[in-house]
Amino acid sequence: MTALTIRLPNSVHQKIKELAARDDVSVNQFIASAASEKMASVMTLDYLKSEAGRGIRSDFEHYLNLVPDVPAQIGDKLS
Repeated sequence: MTALTIRLPNSVHQKIKELAARDDVSVNQFIASAASEKMASVMTLDYLKSEAGRGIRSDFEHYLNLVPDVPAQIGDKLS
């Protein structure tokens, strides 16, 4: 495990302490979890961008054209 020193505004540090206490975890656990969630989010976006870049527009349009042109069901229509 690696130790890391970070500088936080006092207000952010205080809010982290409050939220960690509310979740019954340590400040370290709270910050590690928050960093892991952010990392997963960024990695997911990278993956989706990579997959989108591999897509073929003509294939997308082919399958989109297979969708029947029917009115929206009750409750599915935008207002």
